[in-house]
Amino acid sequence: MKLHELSPAPGSTKAAYRKGRGAGSGNGKTAGKGHKGQNARSGGGVRPGFEGGQMPLQRRIPKRGFVNIHAKQYAVLNVCDLDKFEDGSVVDTETIVKAGLLKKTLDGVKILGNGEISKKLTVNVAAFSESAKKKIEEAGGKAEVI
Repeated sequence: MKLHELSPAPGSTKAAYRKGRGAGSGNGKTAGKGHKGQNARSGGGVRPGFEGGQMPLQRRIPKRGFVNIHAKQYAVLNVCDLDKFEDGSVVDTETIVKAGLLKKTLDGVKILGNGEISKKLTVNVAAFSESAKKKIEEAGGKAEVI
């Protein structure tokens, strides 16, 4: 089989619907846009969410809650993921990214306590959960906040 021999499955494709190509095409003259009006014009129509001047839904519905603009957004990692590193090594944000455990570190890395750790590691990251800190220290490692 060659690239030029490939073709779509029968019935899976349709011929393009050519607008404004004469009365015989079934879609000539006004090309399905009707007579005059905003939607018949080039560039005509209204933006998404526009309700003809009525107060739009996104403005009628009340605002809820509070968004803290100073909140830190941590990239999270579980304790069990740290078992990937060699015994006795120092684990920090850069080594975590190099190991491919995280792509983005956001405002810092936080270690959560899901899973078990069997290696003695020194972990230097922005934050730890209580259970994660306990598990790292029980394995003989150190949990240091930077």
